[in-house]
Amino acid sequence: MMLQATAPHDGHLPVQALLPVLAAVFCHHKACRHASVVWPVAQFEALHTTWVVGAVRDGVGERFSQTDGAQVLHVSRQTFWQHPALWLRGPSSAGMAQQYVVTQGKRHALRAPKPVGEVYRRHIARLGTHFSLRAIDQPGDVERFHEWMNLDSVAHFWEQTGTLEEHAEYLKKMHDDPHTVTLFACFDDEPFAYFEVYWAKEDRIAPFCDAADYDRGFHLLVGSTRFRSPGRTEAWLRSIIHYIFLDDPRTQRIVGEPRIDHDRWIAYMQGQGAARLREFDFPHKRAVLIAFERQTIFEQYAPW
Repeated sequence: MMLQATAPHDGHLPVQALLPVLAAVFCHHKACRHASVVWPVAQFEALHTTWVVGAVRDGVGERFSQTDGAQVLHVSRQTFWQHPALWLRGPSSAGMAQQYVVTQGKRHALRAPKPVGEVYRRHIARLGTHFSLRAIDQPGDVERFHEWMNLDSVAHFWEQTGTLEEHAEYLKKMHDDPHTVTLFACFDDEPFAYFEVYWAKEDRIAPFCDAADYDRGFHLLVGSTRFRSPGRTEAWLRSIIHYIFLDDPRTQRIVGEPRIDHDRWIAYMQGQGAARLREFDFPHKRAVLIAFERQTIFEQYAPW
């Protein structure tokens, strides 16, 4: 579906000011693959091509063209969803200069400091709700994590039931580990799930997936049964994938290693764009290697 918009322009509009307009198109119309922003040449004389070149270089648009009497900025769905400005809170992990270090015999890129507070937020129009991700750093977070870890549905796959003190120590260990970021996922600011987002190069999965420098992965648990509807599951899965790819544009792949008997979840992830690559053995479980590729996700499975 091709949508066109016309807008007056005096040459002073920041290119990112178009993003909320494009959001009204791509967030509400799942079938829309491309949109065009059109200005009559008479309104565009002061800008020439400088403004649209800036829009493309900033990632707001994909390309531009001139037709009879008009200047056109072309935007695709995949270009729009890869721009971080509307959703990413705070600096991305890509802001640091690239440096390499060795940790426990593994050479990898130096990672950015852990994020603080909210890292991602988006409004899900079809559900009438907000989804967000935030660092685990608030009062009551440890108690909530402890409660979830002792649920039968969680313990079956995580196998980490324990005391409050043991779970507090576990979260501290994750916090002190520079290759892992711990997050709570929320609907309308109510936490319902826990995520560990990790850099694959330094993780135990690295030998099994030929990890590239900026490959990432995640572990998860859903602690609240209130948010287990199919619509919400699709929303949060696509959102966490979206966040990880936005956080560092150098990340081309997100890997995972669900336990082999988690058949329904593996099949569900395949239905959301993951490729099932192979089976392998960890010391504690037999697992399936799955991977989300950036190009596939943004071409076919971007959030909406």
